[in-house]
Amino acid sequence: MAIVSGVNIPDDKRVEVSLRRIYGIGPAQAKDVVDKAGIIGNPHVRDLTDADLARIRGIVDREKKVEGDLRREVNMNIRRLIDIGSYRGLRHRRGLPVRGQRTRTNARAKRPKRVPVAGRRHTTTRT
Repeated sequence: MAIVSGVNIPDDKRVEVSLRRIYGIGPAQAKDVVDKAGIIGNPHVRDLTDADLARIRGIVDREKKVEGDLRREVNMNIRRLIDIGSYRGLRHRRGLPVRGQRTRTNARAKRPKRVPVAGRRHTTTRT
């Protein structure tokens, strides 16, 4: 496996797909890196020469903010929102959806797990 920015990228996949394993590189960024490295086509990682891998590493290290630096920046942005007491910061602190999604239904991943309470049952009044 080739290592780029401290991440093992799989040899059996194409270069553009393999680069997506790096946090901060998606489809468009991967294509941009391959184009700047001057790699023709989209070969498998195992077919790249050491010079090609070195060019890819250099481009990712110089021009892209990835992995630890990017994670740190994202966490600092969230921490700033929480510290200034903005609405978005409040939503982050409470673990609720931040971007206006509804929570009455859906939002299962963001809402806490429901715990059944003994002795509490839905009762209807009959008249």
